[in-house]
Amino acid sequence: MTTNARQNMTNSIKNIVVPYLREHGFKGSFPHFRRQNEDNIDLITFQFNRHGGSFVVELAVCPADGVTTSWGEKIPPNKVTAYDVNDRHRLSENLNDPDAQWFDYETAKNQEDYDIVATKVKNLLHVSDINWIKSLF
Repeated sequence: MTTNARQNMTNSIKNIVVPYLREHGFKGSFPHFRRQNEDNIDLITFQFNRHGGSFVVELAVCPADGVTTSWGEKIPPNKVTAYDVNDRHRLSENLNDPDAQWFDYETAKNQEDYDIVATKVKNLLHVSDINWIKSLF
């Protein structure tokens, strides 16, 4: 798997998923996004497999004023990421299959193949419902 493949996948996510997230109030920059709600912050982070060819989408929520780590570091609302929260949920096509948490682009041959994977992710992110991420916990 070449770094070019990862860049192609990143480009598809940025072109297809990120505008959708922005449309629904998410801020931040790839790979970390947050949406400030009245009583919490919704968090979304994209994490690529270090061996290439796949990625996961981690979802989390935290209090509206950010989070304090176990060692006492205060992470403000505009900097917090899903990595800063202990309780995370991985987006999945099939909740009964742990492998379905990984979005595979290993066999992508052209930009359309990457776009198909990104569209699959977009369709699984039900962020038009501001309570959706919170309901996963």
